Amino acid sequence: MDDKTNDPTVLKKTPLHALHVSLGAKMVPFAGYDMPVQYPAGVLKEHLQTRAASGLFDVSHMGQVIVKAKSGAYEDAALALESLVPVDILGLKEGRQRYGFFTDENGGILDDLMITNRGDHLLVVVNAACKEADVAHMEAHLSGCDVTLLEDRALLALQGPRAEAVLAEFWPDVVDMKFMDVSDASLHDVPCIISRSGYSGEDGFEISVPAESAEQIAKAFLEDPHCMPIGLGARDSLRLEAGLCLYGNDIDTDTSPIEAALEWAIQKARRASGARMGGFPGASRILDELTNGTSRRRVGLKPEGKAPVRSHAKLYADAEGRREIGEVTSGTFGPSVEGPVAMGYVPTDFAEAGTQVFAEVRGKYLPVAVAALPFITPTYKR
Repeated sequence: MDDKTNDPTVLKKTPLHALHVSLGAKMVPFAGYDMPVQYPAGVLKEHLQTRAASGLFDVSHMGQVIVKAKSGAYEDAALALESLVPVDILGLKEGRQRYGFFTDENGGILDDLMITNRGDHLLVVVNAACKEADVAHMEAHLSGCDVTLLEDRALLALQGPRAEAVLAEFWPDVVDMKFMDVSDASLHDVPCIISRSGYSGEDGFEISVPAESAEQIAKAFLEDPHCMPIGLGARDSLRLEAGLCLYGNDIDTDTSPIEAALEWAIQKARRASGARMGGFPGASRILDELTNGTSRRRVGLKPEGKAPVRSHAKLYADAEGRREIGEVTSGTFGPSVEGPVAMGYVPTDFAEAGTQVFAEVRGKYLPVAVAALPFITPTYKR
C-alpha cells in the first residue's frame, strides 16, 4: 500500500464521514478511506448489539459497479461476466444475488464480490481496496459490455435480528424478502436498492442509496432505539465468528477457491460435465481441485484459553515448534463465543475438526483446536 494512503490529508471520505465524526467515532485509514473503527460504546458493545438487536455500518467505500451488455440483453452480460468468474450468472434469477470471485490464470482469487441480476444489467459489489483494479479487469475483458463504477451512491449495512423491524418502519414490504433477494424500494421518498445480505452472520440488509441522501437515511435508522452505529472493529469480529473471508487476509492470489473452502460458491453448471463447464481463468486447476482435492485447506481455529491468536501467527504440528504446517490468516476475540477465534490454512490431513495444532505466540506454542466454521449459527432468513 502506498504510504500516501495512510496520510489523513489524502484519504477519501464516504458520504457519511461528517456523521461518523459527529457521533464520536474513532477514525482510521482503511483501504484509502477515513473510516470509523469504533464509536464511544466500544467494539465489544457494538458487536453484541449487532448480535442481539441491530447495527448500522457504513460500507460506502465498497465499489458498486454496473455491467450492462451493449446489446441490452441480460444473457449477454451474464455470459460475458462468466468468462471471469466460476459462477453461474446466466441461471441467476432477476432480483437475486450470488457470491462469487474473480480468478486469475493460476486459479488464485483476485477479489471476492456480490453479483445481482437487475433485469437488464448486473450490479457487482467489489471490495474497496480492489475496486479500481476490478473495474480495469472487467473493462479489459468484457468488450461487449459497458462497465460503470457508481461514484454517486453510498452503501449502508443494517444487520442483526431486529434489522427487519427497523427497516419495516420505512418499507413494510421488506418482510417478504428472503436471504439474497434484491429489491427496489423507497425510503423517505429516496429510491434505494435493498439486498437481504451482509457480512455479520446475522439476518440483515445492504442498502444502496444516492450519496446525497445517505446521511438522511442513516440518521432515520439510528433514531430507532434498537439500532446503533457499528465500526470496522466489530465488523471484523462479527464476520470472523461467522467464518466469512476477508480479502487480503484469508483469500488472495496465492489462494484457490478450493483451498479457501469456497467450492460451495461454484455451481454445477460451471463444474466438470456442467452446461458451461470451465471457461474462466484458472479453470484447469480449479476443476482439478474440485475433483481431486487440495494439499491445504482454510479451517476454523479455536485457541485454548482467553488469549487471541492474531493473523500471521505460524502454526505447528507439535508443541515444540519443530514442524511448521501453516499460518493464521485472521484472529481476534469473539465476544459472542466468549473466547478467541481464528481462521487459517493447514495441510488437508490436519483439517478435520478437533485436530490439535499449535500456534506460535510471543515465543510460546499454544494449543489450538481445528474447528468447524462458522463459530456461531447464522440467522439468515431463508
